[in-house]
Amino acid sequence: MATASSKSVTALAIKESIYAWEGKDKSGKMIRGELRANGVAIVNATLRRQGVMVTKVKKKTFRSGKKITDKDISLFTRQLATMMKAGVPLLQSFDIVAKGHSNPSMSKLIMDIRGDVETGTSLNQAFRKFPLYFDPLFCNLVGAGEQAGILEDLLTRLAIYKEKTIAIKGKIKSALFYPISILVVAFVVTAVIMIFVVPAFKEVFKSFGADLPAPTLIVMAISDFFVSYWYLIFGLMFAAFYLFFQAWRRSLNVQRFMDRMLLNAPIFGAVIRKATIARWTRTLATMFAAGVPLVESLDSVGGAAGNAVYLDATKKIQNEVSTGTSLTVAMQNSNVFPNMVTQMVSIGEESGSLDNMLGKVADFYENEVDDAVASISSLMEPLIMVVLGVIIGGLVIAMYLPIFKLGSVV
Repeated sequence: MATASSKSVTALAIKESIYAWEGKDKSGKMIRGELRANGVAIVNATLRRQGVMVTKVKKKTFRSGKKITDKDISLFTRQLATMMKAGVPLLQSFDIVAKGHSNPSMSKLIMDIRGDVETGTSLNQAFRKFPLYFDPLFCNLVGAGEQAGILEDLLTRLAIYKEKTIAIKGKIKSALFYPISILVVAFVVTAVIMIFVVPAFKEVFKSFGADLPAPTLIVMAISDFFVSYWYLIFGLMFAAFYLFFQAWRRSLNVQRFMDRMLLNAPIFGAVIRKATIARWTRTLATMFAAGVPLVESLDSVGGAAGNAVYLDATKKIQNEVSTGTSLTVAMQNSNVFPNMVTQMVSIGEESGSLDNMLGKVADFYENEVDDAVASISSLMEPLIMVVLGVIIGGLVIAMYLPIFKLGSVV
């Protein structure tokens, strides 16, 4: 029995591959295609049963490609929706999209999904085998489209949702990247001055034989500390950042604390809040328009918002809605949505066009994010220049004060 079970485990462990084949059909016409199987023998046997005289079988190898990104998934969704709207069969659509994709990793993923669909697995279940790339919201909408027979429409909605979500994330990242990158460069430049430039001035000042100004002494003391413990400073900084981000990823309490801090942060807090509300309303609008029940839709909405505060609020809203409370009242009780949002939702519930109103709210806040990012960019440039001027200018003045003092004595 042990031998039999070990053999079955070994058989299951054999990884299926994609094989390209060529052969002749019953009329002698040359045909070719691709088949997913555990070996060449299985490919030959399968094709023989289909009446194909195989002349060539070759295992397809995929080059190791780049990491699969949200943009890759969005492009795949858009292309698949376009193919299906044009009347191209599903399996053939997968073939066309996979061959035309520039990322080999994404092409392999598409062909793996195609292999599952070809063996009779539903598209929804095939996507669920890859949770790293297809979240529950994506799979739920595809499942709803398959059941209702409107898969191409749902894929189009998903593509629009993915594209808008990626766009709004990109705007937030661009707003945060500029000041952070400037501050990092400023720190590196300051460290270089402290470690290499200030010690050179210190050697010159030793020959003065006079008392140095207090700012110069402070800068020289900081420089001595940098020279003596630079490896500790950089090591502790990198370790602190690494441990902090690991805790942020793994601890729900840390996520709640940081997400709350980000929402209340000056300047950037308002942008992050607007972006979160835009994603929240866009996700709910997409789910509700697809015919997914409201309580079930809220399962995916909280996680899609990307903020632990709104995730907790969504769970509270879901509990209240499941007991008969209207969505408007439940959102008001959560205390995380502006009055304008709840009023629009109320109008949508009363008129029976909730998905339309939620879409309008999402459009409004996406435009608000655009304006806010543009305002922050124009505001941060002079502010960063002032900060850099104070830091670098202060160091330069502190090191030249003794020279000015010496000049006045002479």
